[in-house]
Amino acid sequence: MTRRFVQLAWAAATATYVLIILGAIVRITGSGMGCGDHWPLCNGSLLPPLDLPTMIEYGHRLAAAAVSVLVVALAVLAWWLRRDGGRGTGDGVGRGATQTSYLAVILLVIQIALGAITVKLELPAWTVILHLGTAMLLFATLLVAARGAPPVRAGRSGVALGAAVLGLATVLMGALTANMAAAAACQGFPLCNGQLIPTGGGLQHIHWTHRLLAYGLTVYVVVWAWRSRTRGSRYVATLVAVQVGVAAAMVLLALPPLLQAAHVAVGAAVWAALVLAAL
Repeated sequence: MTRRFVQLAWAAATATYVLIILGAIVRITGSGMGCGDHWPLCNGSLLPPLDLPTMIEYGHRLAAAAVSVLVVALAVLAWWLRRDGGRGTGDGVGRGATQTSYLAVILLVIQIALGAITVKLELPAWTVILHLGTAMLLFATLLVAARGAPPVRAGRSGVALGAAVLGLATVLMGALTANMAAAAACQGFPLCNGQLIPTGGGLQHIHWTHRLLAYGLTVYVVVWAWRSRTRGSRYVATLVAVQVGVAAAMVLLALPPLLQAAHVAVGAAVWAALVLAAL
């Protein structure tokens, strides 16, 4: 597969990772309405006055625009190289890589639409969660394109795929926890307010469900790494351990913004490691 295609796919995946972190910063700083309910303009202007919330939200939108350019460019390059067939250059790309780059464009369009809906409806939790979920799927699709890997097969790849599914569920439940203001509902660690089964309201149950998924993922990947002894599984287990440490510190230190952003950054890195391990 052509080096140009691989480099562009990695660039698009890296930009998407940065975009996910910037999206978390928008939420953490309360800057989601920094551009008002205007879209695609910001407060009705292409270049709005830049107070801090507006700068944060506008920066996120500019990053999204950069991702859009990279994803579309990747699909165009795949189409061009596929049509050319790498005649005399060895620069052809396979059908799978081409289809993956086209899928990335479809996910990008969905992501853009969800972003617009989220702004227009003034940040309802369900659109924010779908927005993040689509971003994670776009991230995974670009990683698949960069690796040029076929769909996973049975056996050890199936175990890794199971870990990836559990990881995505954990991420989405974490997004629900954050956007429903349930992050502070469970004090202490590893239990929820000192209880194995919380007796509080719905917010505690949302938070505790996220933790249980995270604990389940931790056990899953540790057993997987111990049994398979592959480098990919060890990387995943290490990142999950770091994520658990960040989560514990975040809860015990009363949710400092820097640790909240780190929690999202490491969580996205765990997702990436799971996808790459599954390949």
